[in-house]
Amino acid sequence: MHDHRKLGRELELFGSDPLLGSGLPYWLPAGAAIRHALEEFARESERLAGYRHVYSPALAKRELFERSGHWAHYRADMFEPMRVGGEELVLRPSLCPGHALIYRSRRRGHRELPVRLAELGPMFRAEASGVLGGLSRVRSIQLNDAHVFCRPDQVADEVNRVLDMIDQAYAALGIRAHRYRLSLRGGGDKYVDDPATWDLGERALAEVLAARGVDHEPAAGEGAFYGPKIDVQIIDPAGRESTLSTVQLDFYQPTRFDLRYVAADRSSPRPVMIHRSVLGSLERLVAHLIEVHGGAFPAWLAPVQVAVLPVADAQLPAAEALVRELLAAGLRAELEPADRGSLGARVRRHHLVPYLAVLGGREVAAGAVSLRRRDGDRADAMPVAEAVNWLRDVTGPAPQADGQ
Repeated sequence: MHDHRKLGRELELFGSDPLLGSGLPYWLPAGAAIRHALEEFARESERLAGYRHVYSPALAKRELFERSGHWAHYRADMFEPMRVGGEELVLRPSLCPGHALIYRSRRRGHRELPVRLAELGPMFRAEASGVLGGLSRVRSIQLNDAHVFCRPDQVADEVNRVLDMIDQAYAALGIRAHRYRLSLRGGGDKYVDDPATWDLGERALAEVLAARGVDHEPAAGEGAFYGPKIDVQIIDPAGRESTLSTVQLDFYQPTRFDLRYVAADRSSPRPVMIHRSVLGSLERLVAHLIEVHGGAFPAWLAPVQVAVLPVADAQLPAAEALVRELLAAGLRAELEPADRGSLGARVRRHHLVPYLAVLGGREVAAGAVSLRRRDGDRADAMPVAEAVNWLRDVTGPAPQADGQ
């Protein structure tokens, strides 16, 4: 059983420091390489699915979150305001208010909908110290977030599209959903008091899940404060469950921000706002990937995809040239020279790297390289140019769907 907190530090993926504070880890080069690959995967998946990417500020006036409802319903999870001049500024706990402002920045027609806005952006949660741990629960979160503004008749199709994206992403990442949860309203001040829209949203999500034949469990009191959601639950090796991906229906914030579109009859109805995250927070996702794969990540995601091992110092110039070619081809490659130990020791030290490129005297003389997989399989020596092209093909990028 792998614990990402232990293995992640052994693999030098992330770390922490008391001067930064609890729940605020930093990413080391190997972890940053994984995160970058995930970000590129997310952006390309979204581009193919018709999303357009935006950037919105991580800091905003308190009034924004009063308008969105976060101040009334989510205040306990937000950091204290900072007074700057005559204003109170707040670190955002969610990206949705900024995207609502982007949607309303100009007039929208019914033929333009759905409007799909995506952002990989930071948000901040004032998590209690007792629940923080490694990457799975942090205070500064990099979220793969998006919001779809659509007509009511488009809701089912858009939710299905999101669930398809989640299925495709999990297949590429080599992970699986533990269960699907239909998260419903609860009591008290945490939830917006609008029974009619809750009924509408809960029914719409339940119908989508039923039509897909997806087994799911209802969970009262687990919805967002503004509406119901489908949560995709994962489970770690210790049996602890958490939410990774989510799709949520929101009829509340379109009203709060007075969002509208021009209908075919020239009326101005409100769109439905769908909140969705396919990969969830990159911190929680990487924690789960470390534990699921034990550090042996899929080749497209591995922080080092190819390690180049010259057998002796005489092959070092050829090995350095090969590393340069691999880097130029877009691969993440590193050199492990002969002065760092025997070939066998270096092979063992790189047992998590998907591919090893070994250069001995015969290979260099022939302008070739011998390749080994991390599972022990070996390929016949092949010309360097052919090997570089083959490695580029087998290491990525991650498989993508066509977005249709």
